[in-house]
Amino acid sequence: MTRSQEAETATKTDIDVDATSQDVLDELPGEVEMSLFDHLEELRRRIFYSLIVVVLSAIACFVFVKQIVQLLEIPAQGVKFLQLAPGEYFFVSIKVAGYTGLVLASPFVLYQIVQFVLPGLTRRERRLLIPVFMGSTVLFLSGLVFAYLALIPAALNFFITYGADVVEQSWSIDKYFEFVLLLLFSTGLAFQIPVVQLLLGALNIVSSKMMLSGWRLVIMGAVVLGAVLTPSTDPLTQSLLAGAVLGLYFGGIGLVKLIGK
Repeated sequence: MTRSQEAETATKTDIDVDATSQDVLDELPGEVEMSLFDHLEELRRRIFYSLIVVVLSAIACFVFVKQIVQLLEIPAQGVKFLQLAPGEYFFVSIKVAGYTGLVLASPFVLYQIVQFVLPGLTRRERRLLIPVFMGSTVLFLSGLVFAYLALIPAALNFFITYGADVVEQSWSIDKYFEFVLLLLFSTGLAFQIPVVQLLLGALNIVSSKMMLSGWRLVIMGAVVLGAVLTPSTDPLTQSLLAGAVLGLYFGGIGLVKLIGK
């Protein structure tokens, strides 16, 4: 056998090995046939477990709801809160405990979602689960912290200083927490952008180059998203959220580029 034939044989062997590894990554490990009824039964069971944990977390948070409410009142800078209807603070307490319990139970809920979709994922797709799971959790919590430390104080400071010499600052506690909770959770959801980008890139749906080429539309979309997600109408809060969205988007492009997509 000549050297050229040996090189050609080695090349074919490498190609066959690469093809085999690619086929292995696209396989469904431990594939088990399940009927539609079995799928629905498993879905019902995992939803039931998730609801139980959410309810238990909300009950535990209700025990400490006074401390949670006081913590969320800090950005208001000493504004006086009023109970404008019988039981208003009680229903606010339930709402706060429910949202806080949902946050605490979210890792368990995500785990149940992962366990439900896991049998239908290939080896390649399963390799994304841990980075996506961890990244989504960290980014959501980062969004909550960003909203609490930056967005909410900026929005409230705008409303407090505007017309401070004209009106006395006394707010409905229900309206205040409606504003705060909405801003917290909308920001947490907005911080999921890099996770979505990483998934799209890893699954070869969109490349980093394609993401970067649409930067003009992204800037416009970030401005619109900042206006839609922020319950306030002040430009400072909208600009802060839009800036954070842009930073997350371009950071997500960097992550996609790091994985070679």
